[in-house]
Amino acid sequence: MDQVDFNRLWQNFVDTISKHYVDFEGRVGRAQFWYYIAVYFVIGIGVSIIGGVAESGGGLRALYGLALLLPTLGITARRLHDTGRTASWVLLLAIPWALAILLGLFTLLSFLTFGLFSILFVFMPIIGLISLAAVILLIYFCAQPGTVGSNEYGPPPPIWLPGPSAAVVTPPPPATPPPPAAM
Repeated sequence: MDQVDFNRLWQNFVDTISKHYVDFEGRVGRAQFWYYIAVYFVIGIGVSIIGGVAESGGGLRALYGLALLLPTLGITARRLHDTGRTASWVLLLAIPWALAILLGLFTLLSFLTFGLFSILFVFMPIIGLISLAAVILLIYFCAQPGTVGSNEYGPPPPIWLPGPSAAVVTPPPPATPPPPAAM
């Protein structure tokens, strides 16, 4: 890949949000998925910087994450479909969110009861490790190549390249093996 067309990357990001906001059906290729994730993180860094300058207390970043939660879960589910896995694995992304909410509630409870505050320090590293393991496993699944040909989730996704002259093309059908030789 010689050149990356940033307009094409942005268009991929916008198309995913506008046309596939809650789309959990079908398949998406590795390149299209990872370029969406790259743009998502670059914008997220920008939102965090703006939130820090505006002293929003993380509220702007939380709003950004919440607004893009469904399209991100959807494109992840479609990426998992391409690898032949069920979209139920997307629930691994819910583990860090749910554990953070539980940790926050537990922190609030510990301040009210004072005796439970020391238990919080025991669970924080455990919760962090569980969240890290869930995210690493999902990254591993999404980095795997897709299944060749059609699978139970649909036909193979079109090949998507970020270059300026790249066209979205449908991959050729898999070659059929030659018939066995007669003896």
